[in-house]
Amino acid sequence: MSLIYPNYKSPYQDESPDFSTLALQSPDFQKHLKSNGQLDFSDPAAVKQLTKSLLKADFGIEIDLPDDRLCPPVPNRLNYILWIQALLDTTSGRLTEQADISQDVIGLDIGTGASCIYPLLGCQQRPNWKFIATDIDEKNMHYARQNILSNDLQSRIRPLPTTPSDPLIPLDALNLSHITFTISNPPFYASTASLLASSASKSRPPHSTCTGSETEMVTPGGEVAFVSRMIDESAELRERVQWYSSMLGKRDSVAAVISTLKNKGAENWAVKEFVQGGGKTRRWGVAWSWGDMRPAMIQQGQDVARPPLPSTLPRHILPFPSTHSIHVPHSSSQSLLSHLSSLLHPLDLQWRYQPPSLQGLVVARQNVWSRSARRRRRKKPHSHSHSQADSSSSSSSSSGNDIPALACMIQLSPSKPNEEEEGSEVAIRWMRGRDSVLFESFCGMVRRGLMSQQQQQQQQAGSDG
Repeated sequence: MSLIYPNYKSPYQDESPDFSTLALQSPDFQKHLKSNGQLDFSDPAAVKQLTKSLLKADFGIEIDLPDDRLCPPVPNRLNYILWIQALLDTTSGRLTEQADISQDVIGLDIGTGASCIYPLLGCQQRPNWKFIATDIDEKNMHYARQNILSNDLQSRIRPLPTTPSDPLIPLDALNLSHITFTISNPPFYASTASLLASSASKSRPPHSTCTGSETEMVTPGGEVAFVSRMIDESAELRERVQWYSSMLGKRDSVAAVISTLKNKGAENWAVKEFVQGGGKTRRWGVAWSWGDMRPAMIQQGQDVARPPLPSTLPRHILPFPSTHSIHVPHSSSQSLLSHLSSLLHPLDLQWRYQPPSLQGLVVARQNVWSRSARRRRRKKPHSHSHSQADSSSSSSSSSGNDIPALACMIQLSPSKPNEEEEGSEVAIRWMRGRDSVLFESFCGMVRRGLMSQQQQQQQQAGSDG
């Protein structure tokens, strides 16, 4: 059975896999199921068969795994792939939140492992995705090649053996000018001693069985050093990769990685918390881009740019919110659209709106709403705005080769039924730009302008009455 999840929601998000149903689909899995319908997660053979059976039953993917290499949990790995999909869909450059599954995408899986699970899942989910899969372990590469062939994906997944001294992101060796994203699940531990100490301190809860080799579990400096190396390479490659990303196994590592990104001058990053097994298992994803396309806060109900508050992560490491909401009391969406247009029309920016959908796109080359910008504008009486009603989506953000300083999608909607005060909502979605202060300034201008116009309208209505 082949499934695609356009809403970015994993089938395992709300509940764990149904072992009884899976046992009916997979006789090999049934052999490991206990009489009470439970699985012994301390048994590596049972855990390995669970991964193989889930991939076969839910995705049509067949894999073989050695006994002495990591066995990836399917729900966790699928969560990562779905997050990458949402990141790409909301930063495609088309200035729309609609997914374009026909887009050609090239991903780099750094340390693909014996399963090659990320490329296999990614190719199954999106028909135009291709992958390069690297690994420094010969045995992992052998099994990865076999798994690629078993699923007839040799035309879409390219296995590439590497060495510890090779670049983690070897675009030049691959003769690639650019790729779309990287994905990685680096070793947690900085040394064998730290691995052994961590194992000794645990009481072996479910899902904790580990069959990984030392190469898969240990790297000098641990996962923070590994991702820091990725960051260093990304600072040289810049926009040759649209999104760099990695999963992290330790919560404290997230803050360390974000600190490194800030020190390198990164301004555009996303953080994701992956929760599985009723909250027993948590992992974190960090992605960063040297481009100016901003991911959505939420896409189809799933958080993308940052986890919702309250979060297990400190607020100061989360990226700047890419959506600003304004509640305008005692107003209709249609009247707000009129107010918004009268507010934006005099400004030297592009304002394209779609009356039926109550949605519009703002594109500005610079700050044209500040007091100083307004004074400059008054000295140029022949300047004019670029405002228009448009029944179709705008496919470009600006004319010529101009790179906009800010692009925002504005969506108007009635207040939710459970709101205490009637009115309308204005959601300003930051689509493109590098300066969070500029976005915040624009949102403040819109808020003040709409509130002022609303007050004037109410005063006029009162005087007429």
